[in-house]
Amino acid sequence: MKRIAIQGIEGSFHDIAAHQFFENEDIQLICCPSFEALFATLRQDPLAIGMAAIENTIAGSLLHNYELLRDSGTTIVGEHKLRIKHSFLCLPDDSWEDITEVHSHPVALMQCRDFLNAHPQLKVVEASDTAGAARAVAEGQMHGHAAIGSAALAELYGLKVLEEGIETNKHNFTRFLVFADPSRANLLRDIRTTDKASIVFALPHEEGSLSSVLSVLSFYKLNLTKIQSLPIIGREWEYLFYIDVQFADYTRYSQGVDAIRPLTSNLKILGEYKTHPRPLPSGRGEACGRDNHIE
Repeated sequence: MKRIAIQGIEGSFHDIAAHQFFENEDIQLICCPSFEALFATLRQDPLAIGMAAIENTIAGSLLHNYELLRDSGTTIVGEHKLRIKHSFLCLPDDSWEDITEVHSHPVALMQCRDFLNAHPQLKVVEASDTAGAARAVAEGQMHGHAAIGSAALAELYGLKVLEEGIETNKHNFTRFLVFADPSRANLLRDIRTTDKASIVFALPHEEGSLSSVLSVLSFYKLNLTKIQSLPIIGREWEYLFYIDVQFADYTRYSQGVDAIRPLTSNLKILGEYKTHPRPLPSGRGEACGRDNHIE
């Protein structure tokens, strides 16, 4: 049985993503209150596998998770893309006339802005995650209060779905990364199907440094699918660049990485893995039915 550390509780989107990625496998969730706690869990238990959101098509990148991943000593072994669909949940005996307050993760609330703007009478309250908000409403028997999260939470916590699909943008997806101790990487991925890599490096603060790297990547036919810069603390106007590249030829990819090393400093390969071919619809996980953030 695989032990999977996630941020959030049973019913979170992290939970759903974990059960979809490890479909038809027996997994045990290790539910962590924060992303920091998630990575601390992996340091204490090198046999555990981590899964964390890294970006959302609406909210953008989770910048702090890039830093946590870089400093963790783990390696990325996979990715998963999950369609995020939000529902408006309340106690079974409540109706629209009763609801005065709604709770959810701030990212979920932002993703449902148009819906909330159409109901200005509702007091909006931020929570640590969507599943936690739903559980609090259910366990506290909070009449007049609602939660925003996955429809799966209704069955899990005995709530009622007042309205489904309330997210503003229907093309709302979260990308999750799967990572583990480097000694376990080849047990969790098939290197023969590897076609994507995540890399981080620093560049000198001089004209043309980034364009030189991008030119080399282009020459080696590496498809740049993501670039994210973060400031280097204590070094004004210097940045770390996190990039994702896709490739059809592993040897050519390796040659491309070797070619950019002299142009960069502190280059680190965060992981080599298989591209998730397409986003999957959200829904209950095979083993336990669940929802969260991007939380």
